[in-house]
Amino acid sequence: MPGSDDKGWIADRRKKQDRRAPADRRSGADRRLIDKGHPEGDRRTHAERRAAERRAGDRRNEAAWQPIALEAAATGDFDDAALVAAAVDARERARARFSGFKVGAALETATGEVVTGCNIENATYGLTMCAERVALYKALSDGRDVFTRIVVVADTDDPTPPCGSCRQLLWEYCGDIDVILANLSEVKRRMRLSQLLPLPFDARLLE
Repeated sequence: MPGSDDKGWIADRRKKQDRRAPADRRSGADRRLIDKGHPEGDRRTHAERRAAERRAGDRRNEAAWQPIALEAAATGDFDDAALVAAAVDARERARARFSGFKVGAALETATGEVVTGCNIENATYGLTMCAERVALYKALSDGRDVFTRIVVVADTDDPTPPCGSCRQLLWEYCGDIDVILANLSEVKRRMRLSQLLPLPFDARLLE
């Protein structure tokens, strides 16, 4: 039962646990800001440690993640440049009068067809639809269901990747497709969707 002896026991335990010098008893925030390291430990910077982790290879749990297999894609007439051009054209039709941030997307089907989309904003912001999902919904509603690549174009220096919602929808309906990120003048980056959405939640987990 609780009593005065309990308070004395708790005080004694605290004294035993915290025998560090006052200078070392920093708060969590202080420890993150001031990296004293260990006398003989790893004194690399955070950036150096992250680079080493990336060089070590894929750290995902492959038992919990497998890419969705795609059917063999037919060879289309569109190369990357033409697909990017289609996305650039689609971007011009964007309805982005609130943010001013226009995005275009071009989704390639397995038969070489290209379906485009642009972002469409709404005054409530929450109902805004991204270019990638517009292209995907158009393709699905027309009966297309196997895809190979998607291009996303914005007027930025850095690559503009799909948002989280778009990644989820693209994964479920397109699988591990190529994602090409470009601006108005050049391709900035190309990757697989599995790199943008590791360990995805999908229908496999509902079985």
